[in-house]
Amino acid sequence: MTDETTPGRGRAPLAGWAAGSLVFGSSAAVLVVELVALRLLAPYLGLTLETNTLVIGVALAAIALGSWLGGRSADVVQPRRTLAPLLAVSGAAVAVTPFAVRAAGSLADGGLLLLVAGLTIIVPGALLSAVTPMVTKLVLTSLDETGSVVGRLSGIGTAGAIFGTVVTGFVLISTVPVTWIMVGLGAVLVVTAAVVEVGVRRRVPVVPAVVVLLAGLVGVLVPGGCDAETTYHCAQVSADPEREGGRLLVLDGLRHSYVDLDDPTHLEFSYTQGLAGVVAGSYDAGEPLAAYHLGAGGLTFPRYLAATRPGSRSVVSEIDPGVVRVDTERLGVRTGPDLEVRVEDGRRGITRVGTDSRDLVVGDAFGGVSVPWHLTTTEAVEEVRRVLRPSGVYAANLIDYEPLAFARAELRTLRGVFDHVALAADPYTLSGRGGGNLLAIASDSPLDLAGIEAGFEEQDLPWDVVDGDALSAWIGDARVLTDDDAPVDQLLTPYA
Repeated sequence: MTDETTPGRGRAPLAGWAAGSLVFGSSAAVLVVELVALRLLAPYLGLTLETNTLVIGVALAAIALGSWLGGRSADVVQPRRTLAPLLAVSGAAVAVTPFAVRAAGSLADGGLLLLVAGLTIIVPGALLSAVTPMVTKLVLTSLDETGSVVGRLSGIGTAGAIFGTVVTGFVLISTVPVTWIMVGLGAVLVVTAAVVEVGVRRRVPVVPAVVVLLAGLVGVLVPGGCDAETTYHCAQVSADPEREGGRLLVLDGLRHSYVDLDDPTHLEFSYTQGLAGVVAGSYDAGEPLAAYHLGAGGLTFPRYLAATRPGSRSVVSEIDPGVVRVDTERLGVRTGPDLEVRVEDGRRGITRVGTDSRDLVVGDAFGGVSVPWHLTTTEAVEEVRRVLRPSGVYAANLIDYEPLAFARAELRTLRGVFDHVALAADPYTLSGRGGGNLLAIASDSPLDLAGIEAGFEEQDLPWDVVDGDALSAWIGDARVLTDDDAPVDQLLTPYA
């Protein structure tokens, strides 16, 4: 009889290269799962600091749980028997993750979504983290080399985690849809399980085969839900049954943009109507404008400017190349001398715009339900002021919820940079009792508030405009946002 759980006894230890490969690969896979989970949950929980903290915390808990249980199990169960099942089951869990998360998210049940999301991180994370102590037990041939073996495999595991992080962040997410990242990783893990079963135990890989069949069945029965998976979003385009040319762009489950393929002057959403009112009240009718846009969406407003003010030139910074592809392939966008779309982060992109070169800057960039924090700060607003001509106007679309803490902070931040600032929204939203879109308006020249209100009336938009002492009272003691202190995610309360 042999004892496979005691160093130096029984079968020959696992080859060094095989052991290192298993530890490296399983550690890398855990980090791939963690990073991709952030993308999968963003449509339902928002791309916020809280979401990041939740996913990282659950992943670390899974690693700790798997390492602990894997170490204990290695002392009572023959590791050769457990390695293949660990890899096969974790592979199946990884492969079905995108389908399970989206199915739970579509039910609009927050508790169920959190449960499913937790399980899809904890199950593969714990199982994959158990691989390292199992492999360590197989590699040990003598207690005299415990330190060197444990240290070497720990270092290899850390290197694998770094590799998984870098490859996912810099390569996979930018080139492969998240669904296929997870399905592909799951397939690799199941194939690895089969190889381990044959190579370590010299047995037919029955468990991996069963796992593949079950995972495939789940993948067939549970649909995806995205027309296109971009670098940052799950994108869907739907036709408006009441308007022949109407198209709705949905990013991460949120109604993001509406365009009419036949009539670029049609503005469906209130905030785009508000932008039109600001432009109508600030510039002569038909006057061409040089505009810069933070965020593309469906490029509704650049097209509106081109149609209503011939000769206008718009430059757009959009961080997600997939959104730009959807715009060109599904929403009929044609770029050219009058419309330049740059794939870049808005904070970096605005530094490439010339000083005093723009009549209008439009802020309409969102990560989930919030404006990306680094576009809200004093330093970012100073860049906006730099590119505007002395009479230029900055109009920023904000979304906030009761008690509007973020919007108040952003308006105070704007007041610290621009000489003239106003706020426009529907009366209910301004009251602070609810939430919705608000439009911040800023300039170094006096704002024609009467003209802007008249512009709202032209759009049949029942919005009020607040400035001066009334705006001071509305802002209250809100904080100024800076690059050093901008807790935008905490100021927003989207689930109140």
